Amino acid sequence: MSGIIKRISLLAGIIMLSVVCLAGFYNAVLPNQYFISEGETLMISSLFSISAKPCESKVTVALTDISARSSRTTENTLMLFGSVPIKNVTSTSVHRPTLVPCGQAFGIKLITDGVMVVDFSKIDGVCPAKDCGIKEGDVIISINGKKVQSNSDVARLIKASKGENCRITAVREGGERKFTLTPVLSDGIYKAGMWVRDSSAGIGTLTFYEEETGFFGGLGHPVCDSDTKEMLPLSEGAVGDISITGFVGSENGKPGQLLGEFSSARTLGDITLNCEDGVFGRLDKNPSDKEAVELGFRQEIKKGKAEIYCSLDNGETKSFQISIEQINLYDGAEHDMVIKVTDKDLLEETGGIIQGMSGSPIIQNGRIVGAVTHVFIDDPTMGYAIFADEMYSRTEECAASESSQAVS
Repeated sequence: MSGIIKRISLLAGIIMLSVVCLAGFYNAVLPNQYFISEGETLMISSLFSISAKPCESKVTVALTDISARSSRTTENTLMLFGSVPIKNVTSTSVHRPTLVPCGQAFGIKLITDGVMVVDFSKIDGVCPAKDCGIKEGDVIISINGKKVQSNSDVARLIKASKGENCRITAVREGGERKFTLTPVLSDGIYKAGMWVRDSSAGIGTLTFYEEETGFFGGLGHPVCDSDTKEMLPLSEGAVGDISITGFVGSENGKPGQLLGEFSSARTLGDITLNCEDGVFGRLDKNPSDKEAVELGFRQEIKKGKAEIYCSLDNGETKSFQISIEQINLYDGAEHDMVIKVTDKDLLEETGGIIQGMSGSPIIQNGRIVGAVTHVFIDDPTMGYAIFADEMYSRTEECAASESSQAVS
Protein backbone atom coordinates (compact mmCIF):
# COMPACT_ATOMS: atom_id res chain seq x y z
CA MET A 1 0.00 0.00 0.00
CA SER A 2 2.81 2.41 0.89
CA GLY A 3 4.37 1.80 -2.54
CA ILE A 4 1.14 2.77 -4.28
CA ILE A 5 0.86 5.93 -2.18
CA LYS A 6 4.44 6.86 -3.07
CA ARG A 7 3.78 6.36 -6.77
CA ILE A 8 0.58 8.43 -6.57
CA SER A 9 2.46 11.16 -4.69
CA LEU A 10 5.25 11.11 -7.27
CA LEU A 11 2.75 11.31 -10.13
CA ALA A 12 0.94 14.20 -8.41
CA GLY A 13 4.25 15.98 -7.93
CA ILE A 14 5.14 15.53 -11.61
CA ILE A 15 1.74 16.85 -12.69
CA MET A 16 2.01 19.84 -10.37
CA LEU A 17 5.53 20.63 -11.60
CA SER A 18 4.34 20.35 -15.21
CA VAL A 19 1.45 22.75 -14.52
CA VAL A 20 3.79 25.23 -12.83
CA CYS A 21 6.23 25.04 -15.78
CA LEU A 22 3.35 25.50 -18.22
CA ALA A 23 2.12 28.55 -16.29
CA GLY A 24 5.65 29.94 -16.35
CA PHE A 25 5.84 29.40 -20.10
CA TYR A 26 2.60 31.29 -20.72
CA ASN A 27 3.74 34.01 -18.34
CA ALA A 28 6.73 34.58 -20.62
CA VAL A 29 5.06 34.33 -24.03
CA LEU A 30 1.65 35.95 -23.57
CA PRO A 31 1.39 39.75 -23.97
CA ASN A 32 0.49 42.04 -21.10
CA GLN A 33 -2.11 44.12 -22.97
CA TYR A 34 -5.14 43.15 -25.02
CA PHE A 35 -8.03 44.77 -26.86
CA ILE A 36 -11.48 43.23 -26.61
CA SER A 37 -14.84 44.17 -28.06
CA GLU A 38 -17.41 46.02 -25.95
CA GLY A 39 -19.49 43.61 -23.89
CA GLU A 40 -17.10 40.69 -24.35
CA THR A 41 -14.71 39.05 -21.90
CA LEU A 42 -11.04 38.35 -22.55
CA MET A 43 -10.49 34.91 -24.06
CA ILE A 44 -7.13 33.47 -25.13
CA SER A 45 -7.02 31.03 -28.03
CA SER A 46 -4.45 28.38 -27.02
CA LEU A 47 -3.81 24.66 -26.84
CA PHE A 48 -4.57 24.57 -23.11
CA SER A 49 -7.48 26.25 -21.31
CA ILE A 50 -6.69 29.85 -20.38
CA SER A 51 -9.35 32.13 -18.93
CA ALA A 52 -9.30 35.66 -17.54
CA LYS A 53 -10.54 36.64 -14.12
CA PRO A 54 -11.32 40.39 -13.96
CA CYS A 55 -10.08 42.49 -11.05
CA GLU A 56 -13.05 44.83 -10.90
CA SER A 57 -11.33 47.18 -8.45
CA LYS A 58 -8.96 48.37 -11.16
CA VAL A 59 -10.94 49.97 -13.98
CA THR A 60 -10.19 53.15 -15.88
CA VAL A 61 -12.16 54.98 -18.56
CA ALA A 62 -10.47 56.88 -21.38
CA LEU A 63 -11.31 58.41 -24.75
CA THR A 64 -9.74 56.86 -27.84
CA ASP A 65 -8.23 59.18 -30.45
CA ILE A 66 -9.84 57.82 -33.61
CA SER A 67 -13.31 56.63 -32.71
CA ALA A 68 -13.98 59.34 -30.11
CA ARG A 69 -15.72 56.66 -28.05
CA SER A 70 -14.97 55.85 -24.44
CA SER A 71 -12.87 52.76 -23.73
CA ARG A 72 -12.79 50.74 -20.52
CA THR A 73 -9.53 49.20 -19.30
CA THR A 74 -9.67 46.39 -16.78
CA GLU A 75 -6.95 44.45 -15.01
CA ASN A 76 -7.33 40.70 -15.33
CA THR A 77 -5.58 37.64 -13.99
CA LEU A 78 -4.97 34.97 -16.61
CA MET A 79 -5.80 31.55 -15.19
CA LEU A 80 -4.52 28.20 -16.46
CA PHE A 81 -7.20 25.48 -16.29
CA GLY A 82 -9.36 28.02 -14.43
CA SER A 83 -7.36 27.69 -11.20
CA VAL A 84 -3.63 28.35 -11.69
CA PRO A 85 -2.76 32.06 -11.94
CA ILE A 86 -0.40 32.96 -14.79
CA LYS A 87 -0.04 36.75 -14.53
CA ASN A 88 -1.97 40.00 -14.40
CA VAL A 89 -2.74 41.69 -17.73
CA THR A 90 -4.86 44.61 -18.89
CA SER A 91 -7.71 44.41 -21.38
CA THR A 92 -9.16 47.50 -23.03
CA SER A 93 -12.79 47.23 -24.08
CA VAL A 94 -13.33 49.20 -27.29
CA HIS A 95 -15.90 49.53 -30.02
CA ARG A 96 -14.73 46.87 -32.48
CA PRO A 97 -13.70 48.61 -35.74
CA THR A 98 -15.14 47.55 -39.07
CA LEU A 99 -12.72 47.65 -42.00
CA VAL A 100 -13.03 47.05 -45.71
CA PRO A 101 -10.58 44.25 -46.67
CA CYS A 102 -8.83 45.31 -49.86
CA GLY A 103 -6.24 43.18 -51.66
CA GLN A 104 -5.62 45.53 -54.59
CA ALA A 105 -2.11 46.39 -55.70
CA PHE A 106 -1.17 50.03 -55.17
CA GLY A 107 1.72 52.28 -56.07
CA ILE A 108 3.93 53.70 -53.34
CA LYS A 109 5.72 57.02 -53.85
CA LEU A 110 7.89 58.27 -50.97
CA ILE A 111 10.02 61.37 -50.56
CA THR A 112 12.46 60.99 -47.69
CA ASP A 113 12.91 63.32 -44.74
CA GLY A 114 16.52 64.20 -45.51
CA VAL A 115 18.64 62.07 -47.87
CA MET A 116 19.92 58.56 -47.21
CA VAL A 117 23.54 57.63 -47.86
CA VAL A 118 23.51 54.50 -50.02
CA ASP A 119 27.10 54.17 -51.29
CA PHE A 120 30.57 55.74 -51.36
CA SER A 121 33.10 56.47 -54.07
CA LYS A 122 36.74 57.46 -53.96
CA ILE A 123 37.96 60.74 -55.40
CA ASP A 124 41.67 60.73 -56.22
CA GLY A 125 42.14 57.87 -53.77
CA VAL A 126 40.18 59.32 -50.84
CA CYS A 127 36.55 59.34 -49.76
CA PRO A 128 35.72 62.48 -47.69
CA ALA A 129 32.31 61.21 -46.55
CA LYS A 130 33.51 57.80 -45.39
CA ASP A 131 36.72 59.16 -43.90
CA CYS A 132 34.82 61.59 -41.64
CA GLY A 133 32.72 58.76 -40.16
CA ILE A 134 29.54 58.76 -42.24
CA LYS A 135 28.12 55.28 -42.87
CA GLU A 136 25.70 53.71 -45.34
CA GLY A 137 22.16 54.12 -44.04
CA ASP A 138 22.84 57.46 -42.35
CA VAL A 139 20.21 60.07 -43.17
CA ILE A 140 21.70 63.52 -43.76
CA ILE A 141 19.30 66.23 -42.63
CA SER A 142 21.46 69.37 -42.83
CA ILE A 143 24.76 70.72 -44.20
CA ASN A 144 26.24 73.83 -42.58
CA GLY A 145 22.94 74.39 -40.79
CA LYS A 146 20.86 74.30 -43.97
CA LYS A 147 18.19 71.62 -44.34
CA VAL A 148 18.62 69.15 -47.19
CA GLN A 149 15.72 67.37 -48.89
CA SER A 150 17.14 66.23 -52.20
CA ASN A 151 20.23 64.99 -53.99
CA SER A 152 20.57 68.38 -55.65
CA ASP A 153 20.57 70.11 -52.23
CA VAL A 154 23.58 68.05 -51.17
CA ALA A 155 25.48 68.66 -54.41
CA ARG A 156 24.77 72.41 -54.28
CA LEU A 157 25.88 72.87 -50.67
CA ILE A 158 29.04 70.77 -51.07
CA LYS A 159 29.95 72.70 -54.20
CA ALA A 160 29.32 76.03 -52.47
CA SER A 161 31.72 75.13 -49.65
CA LYS A 162 34.70 75.84 -51.95
CA GLY A 163 36.70 73.22 -50.09
CA GLU A 164 36.04 74.52 -46.58
CA ASN A 165 34.97 72.07 -43.87
CA CYS A 166 31.24 71.21 -43.99
CA ARG A 167 29.24 70.59 -40.81
CA ILE A 168 27.08 67.51 -41.50
CA THR A 169 24.13 66.54 -39.28
CA ALA A 170 22.78 63.03 -39.84
CA VAL A 171 20.41 60.61 -38.15
CA ARG A 172 21.62 57.10 -37.26
CA GLU A 173 19.60 54.59 -35.24
CA GLY A 174 17.19 57.30 -34.13
CA GLY A 175 19.84 59.71 -32.82
CA GLU A 176 21.55 62.71 -34.37
CA ARG A 177 25.26 62.51 -35.26
CA LYS A 178 27.63 65.36 -36.17
CA PHE A 179 30.43 65.08 -38.73
CA THR A 180 33.01 67.41 -40.25
CA LEU A 181 33.49 66.69 -43.94
CA THR A 182 36.25 68.23 -46.06
CA PRO A 183 35.26 68.19 -49.76
CA VAL A 184 37.78 67.26 -52.45
CA LEU A 185 38.19 69.17 -55.71
CA SER A 186 37.74 66.99 -58.81
CA ASP A 187 37.21 68.20 -62.38
CA GLY A 188 36.64 71.71 -61.09
CA ILE A 189 33.86 70.67 -58.65
CA TYR A 190 34.05 70.04 -54.90
CA LYS A 191 32.69 66.59 -54.05
CA ALA A 192 31.95 64.51 -50.94
CA GLY A 193 32.38 61.01 -52.37
CA MET A 194 28.95 59.68 -51.45
CA TRP A 195 25.77 58.64 -53.25
CA VAL A 196 22.48 59.65 -51.63
CA ARG A 197 18.81 58.87 -52.29
CA ASP A 198 15.87 61.19 -51.72
CA SER A 199 12.89 59.18 -52.97
CA SER A 200 11.55 55.70 -53.61
CA ALA A 201 8.74 54.04 -55.53
CA GLY A 202 7.33 50.54 -55.59
CA ILE A 203 4.32 48.23 -55.51
CA GLY A 204 2.49 46.72 -52.55
CA THR A 205 -0.98 45.53 -51.60
CA LEU A 206 -3.63 47.49 -49.71
CA THR A 207 -4.73 45.71 -46.54
CA PHE A 208 -7.73 47.66 -45.26
CA TYR A 209 -9.72 50.86 -45.64
CA GLU A 210 -11.82 52.42 -42.88
CA GLU A 211 -14.91 54.07 -44.33
CA GLU A 212 -15.58 56.16 -41.22
CA THR A 213 -12.21 57.93 -41.26
CA GLY A 214 -10.75 57.36 -44.72
CA PHE A 215 -7.61 55.80 -43.22
CA PHE A 216 -5.89 52.88 -44.91
CA GLY A 217 -3.13 50.44 -44.06
CA GLY A 218 -0.99 48.47 -46.46
CA LEU A 219 2.16 46.45 -47.08
CA GLY A 220 2.54 45.14 -43.50
CA HIS A 221 6.25 46.02 -43.38
CA PRO A 222 8.24 49.22 -43.92
CA VAL A 223 9.42 50.60 -47.23
CA CYS A 224 13.21 50.22 -47.06
CA ASP A 225 16.04 51.44 -49.22
CA SER A 226 16.93 48.83 -51.83
CA ASP A 227 20.67 49.16 -51.17
CA THR A 228 21.04 49.70 -47.42
CA LYS A 229 17.85 47.82 -46.39
CA GLU A 230 17.22 50.62 -43.89
CA MET A 231 13.70 51.99 -43.38
CA LEU A 232 13.20 55.19 -45.36
CA PRO A 233 12.33 58.23 -43.20
CA LEU A 234 9.18 59.75 -44.66
CA SER A 235 8.80 63.42 -45.51
CA GLU A 236 5.78 62.98 -47.74
CA GLY A 237 4.24 60.24 -49.79
CA ALA A 238 1.40 59.39 -52.13
CA VAL A 239 -0.63 56.39 -53.24
CA GLY A 240 -0.26 55.96 -56.98
CA ASP A 241 -2.45 54.40 -59.65
CA ILE A 242 -0.93 51.05 -60.69
CA SER A 243 -1.45 48.88 -63.75
CA ILE A 244 -0.38 45.26 -63.22
CA THR A 245 1.56 43.99 -66.23
CA GLY A 246 2.10 40.41 -65.05
CA PHE A 247 4.08 38.45 -62.52
CA VAL A 248 6.99 36.06 -62.16
CA GLY A 249 6.12 32.90 -60.27
CA SER A 250 8.01 31.72 -57.18
CA GLU A 251 10.33 28.73 -57.04
CA ASN A 252 12.25 27.22 -54.16
CA GLY A 253 15.20 29.52 -53.56
CA LYS A 254 13.84 32.17 -55.93
CA PRO A 255 10.78 34.20 -54.84
CA GLY A 256 8.61 35.56 -57.66
CA GLN A 257 7.40 39.10 -58.10
CA LEU A 258 4.29 41.04 -59.05
CA LEU A 259 5.04 43.33 -62.00
CA GLY A 260 3.40 46.67 -62.65
CA GLU A 261 3.85 50.30 -63.53
CA PHE A 262 2.36 53.64 -62.59
CA SER A 263 -0.48 54.09 -65.05
CA SER A 264 -0.76 57.85 -64.56
CA ALA A 265 0.49 60.74 -62.49
CA ARG A 266 -2.83 60.71 -60.63
CA THR A 267 -2.65 60.13 -56.88
CA LEU A 268 -5.28 58.18 -54.95
CA GLY A 269 -4.37 59.44 -51.49
CA ASP A 270 -1.59 60.46 -49.13
CA ILE A 271 0.91 58.33 -47.22
CA THR A 272 1.64 59.92 -43.85
CA LEU A 273 3.44 57.09 -42.04
CA ASN A 274 6.11 54.57 -43.04
CA CYS A 275 6.94 52.31 -40.09
CA GLU A 276 7.73 48.75 -39.05
CA ASP A 277 4.08 47.74 -39.52
CA GLY A 278 3.57 49.11 -43.02
CA VAL A 279 2.50 52.31 -44.73
CA PHE A 280 -0.55 54.28 -43.62
CA GLY A 281 -2.50 57.38 -44.57
CA ARG A 282 -5.76 58.49 -46.19
CA LEU A 283 -7.36 57.55 -49.48
CA ASP A 284 -9.59 59.84 -51.50
CA LYS A 285 -12.27 57.15 -51.76
CA ASN A 286 -13.04 53.53 -50.94
CA PRO A 287 -10.87 51.40 -53.28
CA SER A 288 -12.91 48.20 -52.89
CA ASP A 289 -16.43 46.95 -53.52
CA LYS A 290 -16.18 44.44 -50.68
CA GLU A 291 -18.33 44.73 -47.58
CA ALA A 292 -16.70 45.95 -44.37
CA VAL A 293 -15.92 43.25 -41.81
CA GLU A 294 -15.01 43.34 -38.14
CA LEU A 295 -11.40 43.58 -36.97
CA GLY A 296 -10.21 40.40 -35.29
CA PHE A 297 -8.01 40.79 -32.22
CA ARG A 298 -4.81 38.75 -31.98
CA GLN A 299 -5.91 36.54 -29.09
CA GLU A 300 -8.93 35.43 -31.15
CA ILE A 301 -6.86 34.01 -34.01
CA LYS A 302 -6.69 30.24 -34.26
CA LYS A 303 -4.38 27.90 -36.12
CA GLY A 304 -6.00 26.44 -39.20
CA LYS A 305 -8.00 27.57 -42.20
CA ALA A 306 -8.12 31.19 -43.36
CA GLU A 307 -8.10 33.07 -46.67
CA ILE A 308 -6.27 35.96 -48.29
CA TYR A 309 -7.42 38.54 -50.80
CA CYS A 310 -5.03 39.58 -53.56
CA SER A 311 -4.95 40.56 -57.21
CA LEU A 312 -2.63 39.15 -59.86
CA ASP A 313 -4.04 41.24 -62.70
CA ASN A 314 -6.11 44.37 -63.21
CA GLY A 315 -9.38 42.58 -62.50
CA GLU A 316 -11.16 41.94 -59.23
CA THR A 317 -9.31 40.72 -56.17
CA LYS A 318 -9.72 37.01 -55.56
CA SER A 319 -9.91 34.88 -52.43
CA PHE A 320 -7.32 32.13 -51.92
CA GLN A 321 -7.16 29.54 -49.15
CA ILE A 322 -4.29 29.47 -46.66
CA SER A 323 -3.52 27.86 -43.31
CA ILE A 324 -2.29 29.74 -40.25
CA GLU A 325 0.51 27.48 -39.04
CA GLN A 326 1.95 29.45 -36.11
CA ILE A 327 0.80 32.33 -33.89
CA ASN A 328 3.29 34.28 -31.78
CA LEU A 329 1.39 36.34 -29.22
CA TYR A 330 4.33 37.24 -27.02
CA ASP A 331 5.67 40.77 -26.98
CA GLY A 332 8.84 41.23 -28.99
CA ALA A 333 8.25 38.33 -31.38
CA GLU A 334 10.09 38.94 -34.65
CA HIS A 335 7.07 37.78 -36.67
CA ASP A 336 3.43 37.50 -35.58
CA MET A 337 2.28 34.55 -37.68
CA VAL A 338 3.52 31.87 -40.06
CA ILE A 339 1.14 31.05 -42.92
CA LYS A 340 1.03 28.43 -45.66
CA VAL A 341 -0.71 28.69 -49.03
CA THR A 342 -3.01 25.70 -49.52
CA ASP A 343 -5.05 26.95 -52.48
CA LYS A 344 -4.35 24.72 -55.51
CA ASP A 345 -5.13 27.48 -58.02
CA LEU A 346 -2.73 29.95 -56.43
CA LEU A 347 -0.01 27.32 -56.08
CA GLU A 348 -0.34 26.35 -59.75
CA GLU A 349 -0.41 29.98 -60.89
CA THR A 350 2.32 31.59 -58.77
CA GLY A 351 4.01 28.79 -56.81
CA GLY A 352 2.82 30.42 -53.59
CA ILE A 353 3.57 33.89 -52.22
CA ILE A 354 5.29 36.39 -54.51
CA GLN A 355 6.81 39.79 -53.80
CA GLY A 356 4.18 42.49 -54.19
CA MET A 357 1.57 40.46 -52.31
CA SER A 358 2.78 42.02 -49.06
CA GLY A 359 -0.25 43.55 -47.40
CA SER A 360 -2.77 40.99 -48.69
CA PRO A 361 -5.45 40.86 -45.97
CA ILE A 362 -6.00 37.61 -44.05
CA ILE A 363 -9.60 36.73 -43.20
CA GLN A 364 -10.59 34.14 -40.60
CA ASN A 365 -14.11 33.48 -39.31
CA GLY A 366 -15.40 36.51 -41.18
CA ARG A 367 -12.94 38.94 -39.58
CA ILE A 368 -9.76 40.59 -40.85
CA VAL A 369 -7.01 39.22 -38.62
CA GLY A 370 -3.74 39.95 -40.40
CA ALA A 371 -1.76 40.68 -43.54
CA VAL A 372 0.91 38.82 -45.51
CA THR A 373 4.37 40.38 -45.09
CA HIS A 374 7.15 38.07 -46.32
CA VAL A 375 7.76 34.93 -48.34
CA PHE A 376 10.08 32.10 -47.31
CA ILE A 377 12.92 32.00 -49.85
CA ASP A 378 13.43 28.24 -49.60
CA ASP A 379 9.69 27.46 -49.56
CA PRO A 380 7.50 30.11 -51.21
CA THR A 381 4.34 28.26 -50.22
CA MET A 382 4.98 29.69 -46.75
CA GLY A 383 5.51 33.16 -45.34
CA TYR A 384 5.15 35.53 -42.42
CA ALA A 385 2.19 37.71 -41.50
CA ILE A 386 1.39 40.58 -39.14
CA PHE A 387 -1.61 40.98 -36.81
CA ALA A 388 -4.30 43.27 -38.23
CA ASP A 389 -4.91 44.93 -34.84
CA GLU A 390 -1.24 45.94 -34.77
CA MET A 391 -1.59 47.56 -38.18
CA TYR A 392 -4.86 49.24 -37.26
CA SER A 393 -3.35 50.79 -34.12
CA ARG A 394 -0.99 52.74 -36.39
CA THR A 395 -3.91 54.75 -37.78
CA GLU A 396 -3.99 56.54 -34.43
CA GLU A 397 -0.52 57.89 -35.22
CA CYS A 398 -1.84 59.16 -38.55
CA ALA A 399 -4.70 60.94 -36.79
CA ALA A 400 -2.32 62.40 -34.19
CA SER A 401 0.03 63.59 -36.96
CA GLU A 402 -2.82 65.29 -38.80
CA SER A 403 -4.02 66.96 -35.59
CA SER A 404 -0.51 68.22 -34.89
CA GLN A 405 -0.19 69.66 -38.39
CA ALA A 406 -3.59 71.33 -38.09
CA VAL A 407 -2.63 72.99 -34.79
CA SER A 408 0.76 74.18 -36.07
